[in-house]
Amino acid sequence: MKFLTVRAVPIVSWSSSHPHNLKPSFLTLFFLVFGLTIFGLGETLLIAAGAGVSPWTVLAQGLGAQVGLSIGWATFVVSVMVLLFWIPLRQIPGLGTIFNAVVISIVIEVSLPWLPKPDAYALQFVEAFVGVLLVGVGSGIYLTARLGAGPRDGLMTGLQKLTGYPIAWVRTSLEVSVVSLGWVLGGSVGVGTLLFAFGIGPAVSCGLYGVRLIFGDQQLR
Repeated sequence: MKFLTVRAVPIVSWSSSHPHNLKPSFLTLFFLVFGLTIFGLGETLLIAAGAGVSPWTVLAQGLGAQVGLSIGWATFVVSVMVLLFWIPLRQIPGLGTIFNAVVISIVIEVSLPWLPKPDAYALQFVEAFVGVLLVGVGSGIYLTARLGAGPRDGLMTGLQKLTGYPIAWVRTSLEVSVVSLGWVLGGSVGVGTLLFAFGIGPAVSCGLYGVRLIFGDQQLR
């Protein structure tokens, strides 16, 4: 269970020296896109499973119900609020922040028609579980490019630096807090939602630990 103790994104041979690097190496871009592709496939599996939306979507549903916004606009508002939290946490956006939105959207659009949409509860659970695992592992891979994180991952890494706690516990606490608030506001919670809330932290930590185990970590030398 050593992967649960990971406290930082490892620095490896392809890691960018700064998020604002506009001319990253081929390897840096490769692992950025590769990680985000796995991330997007995991998101698509969660959607196809039909076992419940992600905690952040639950929050958007609840917010929309309270202030009269559509789910799309509520999601936008939540994303802006998350990015505003980046300011005191001193998180820096970069190419990875942009790629996060573009690559994941493309993967969902392309892969969703081909993935199974089971009716059996057990199969929905398995598909959702695999989806959460892939989102976490994909996050762990793309974050090592150090070209900027997506809104939620940036909030996670910022809070980790602030608190010093392991990434798994920071992300789990964040997701559970978000889904709890969304549920109180009127959002709908399913088994897939709870699986994501409690599983994504360990899954991200597992992805980071795997990269560090295979490729090393220059921070530890």
